[in-house]
Amino acid sequence: MFERISLDDAHHLPRWRRPEMLLYVMAAAMPLAFATWSAVLNNFVIEVAGFTGVEIGWLHTVREIPGLLAVLVIALLLVFREQVLALCSLLLLGLATVVTAWFPSFGGLLIVTLLSSIGFHYFETVNQSLQLQWVEKGRAPQVLGRIVAVGSGAALLSYGLLVVLWDRFSLSYDTVYMVSGGATIALTLFAALAYPQFVNPVKQRNRIVLRRRYWLFYALQFMAGSRRQIFVVFAGFMMVERFGMKVSEMTALLLINYVLQMVAAPAMGRALGRFGERSVMAFEYLGLTLVFLFYGGIYWFGWGVVIAGALYIADQMFFALSFALRTYFQKIADPADIAPTAAVSFTINHIAAVFLPAAMGYLWATSPDYVFLLGAGMALIALGLVLLIPRHPEPGVETVFARGLPQPAE
Repeated sequence: MFERISLDDAHHLPRWRRPEMLLYVMAAAMPLAFATWSAVLNNFVIEVAGFTGVEIGWLHTVREIPGLLAVLVIALLLVFREQVLALCSLLLLGLATVVTAWFPSFGGLLIVTLLSSIGFHYFETVNQSLQLQWVEKGRAPQVLGRIVAVGSGAALLSYGLLVVLWDRFSLSYDTVYMVSGGATIALTLFAALAYPQFVNPVKQRNRIVLRRRYWLFYALQFMAGSRRQIFVVFAGFMMVERFGMKVSEMTALLLINYVLQMVAAPAMGRALGRFGERSVMAFEYLGLTLVFLFYGGIYWFGWGVVIAGALYIADQMFFALSFALRTYFQKIADPADIAPTAAVSFTINHIAAVFLPAAMGYLWATSPDYVFLLGAGMALIALGLVLLIPRHPEPGVETVFARGLPQPAE
């Protein structure tokens, strides 16, 4: 970790020590803690902490505060290199996961969740920046697809072990959280010791960057964050609250999803390279609109757990296409803008996340179907925005309205 190597010279390293491989290692480390935390959260808060829709809404509101404050990463980058900050954030995520079950009260879970969320969100902010800096534009769709597949594989391992071991050995929540968080810590320490610090020849700006020509990217980030909350907060909660699914059953559902993601993500990357961001994201949001409408059908028509589970898997599969938004930005961005814009865009992505879960928690208490109708409306708005992306975006051609126009200075 104390050795520094320029990205231009990294190809001289053994293949397993190159920047791309470090991205794969970090992609595997994060889900070991976060995916396990997510898999058992709804059962844990209902069975142990006695949460209702109101408390779970507040928990997720607190969880999203660090995402809203991701812009503070720019200040941290004055002190830490991006690679170092990414590993420190992973370490915090692992430590917070280890102690989650030690605080089974509303206040205790809010504090632990806030700490794990700082680790998760700050890691994701810096990690997305590193991906766009370390991977060439021409290879980005394929490499990002493989990174998604690696992360899905790590989550798959966590879920598989939960499905096989939870009932057989009567695992406790404490054991699960300690082992999963410990695995993330171990892999993070390996990444810190085995890899040098990679130095980008393009110096990143260390101030907040907001450019008018990135407006469509900002708008899509806002809509992506808004619609994500409907799924993250309420789709899994519905499966436990309405259908009484156990930890092993919820985990099996996630297991199926990540098997599909691990297989499909590289193909998604190839499709992105072939058809472009506009077509891929239009497909994503059209599909999400239908999924949210069908979620409402569970309440309108009394559909059972099989249909609900299929919709849950489909929702997750569409979410896996979100890396198309990153490659869109990579194509239109000034290379020196990547790190500060990653922080700004993460904050924009989480604006709705701070107020939406708590507000929707109260709506959920009276009309759960309206929550999913709201999600369908968000997906339709995002679809309209996606159609403004040109077939071949580049600096100066960020939207369909900017064809042939010179690139603005700021």
